[in-house]
Amino acid sequence: MALNDQSTRIRDGEELDAAIIDSYLKAHIPGLSGEPQISQFPGGASNLTYLLEYPQQEFVLRRPPFGHKAKSAHDMGREYRILNQLNAGFPYCPKAYVHCTDESVIGSEFYVMERVNGIILRADLPAELNFSPEQTTQLCKSFIDKLVELHNVDYQACGLGDLGKPEGYVARQISGWSDRYEKALTPDAPLWTEVKAWLNEKMPADHPKSAIVHNDYRFDNVILDPRDPQRIIGVLDWELTTLGDPLMDLGNTLAYWIEAGDPAPVQLMRRQPSNAPGMLTRQQFADYYAERAGIEIKSIDFYYTYGLFRLAGIVQQIYYRFFHGQTQDKRFAQFVQMNKLLEQMSLQVIKKSSL
Repeated sequence: MALNDQSTRIRDGEELDAAIIDSYLKAHIPGLSGEPQISQFPGGASNLTYLLEYPQQEFVLRRPPFGHKAKSAHDMGREYRILNQLNAGFPYCPKAYVHCTDESVIGSEFYVMERVNGIILRADLPAELNFSPEQTTQLCKSFIDKLVELHNVDYQACGLGDLGKPEGYVARQISGWSDRYEKALTPDAPLWTEVKAWLNEKMPADHPKSAIVHNDYRFDNVILDPRDPQRIIGVLDWELTTLGDPLMDLGNTLAYWIEAGDPAPVQLMRRQPSNAPGMLTRQQFADYYAERAGIEIKSIDFYYTYGLFRLAGIVQQIYYRFFHGQTQDKRFAQFVQMNKLLEQMSLQVIKKSSL
């Protein structure tokens, strides 16, 4: 089995015209020759990601999903800009080559970036890696170190000081995701009434040091060096990146972090090997983050619950497209059940919380 991330056939309804793509790229990227072979990366549930293989060079094309889109989501130009400017302070961003704003080319905006060839972890650690628990712990800490490094980037020096508005970030996230959730409601979705009330009641002040917030930092968005799989060489999926409270970003990552002791229904949602022997628990993750960042985190309950609610909002927006027939991707059929489970997980955190 090849450990490097593999593309597959393009899903029905998500095809690209190779001749049109080829003509456009050759007009904008010097030195291209031959014809591209186009395939699709199967991971991800938001923007669509394709592999363009030329005889001498490989690219990745990103475009928004088909169907309904949240008002401010899937901004290709913004993601293109982040990749090119953030690289100066965080050298794990792939180089972006071209951003197409002419929707007549493929039916939407898109951008093309370099392919960083490496290992992307999915639900389980590949047996071929043969990691010991100690090696897995080291990989986990390296993963957290990159998040701390990102949060310490001087975003003003990168020219990204206008990327977002850090002041009032926590309050805007709670109200914003509440609003987005309401807009994506379907008749079979939970209301999250108790959780939303708790988040509003327990809302802390913004962290005094604002940071670049990735907003989707998890193992299947990082690339490992095939020659040294404990070394991270790339970080992907910058579409949700902004400026804000780094602890809210930590909460987002903890929401994806399903640990070994979580119950069976929760394990069914796991999409990264966060349960592997040697991986830190959520509390250990937060403690190590706080130690490396040099900050105190008295409780992760608010940030973790926020992360779960925000994840439910993302899940529900995707399910909304499936519910209304705007996507044929059958992976999304059960997303409403995931939403319901996320609400139950949040209520358990609230029940046990000392806040």
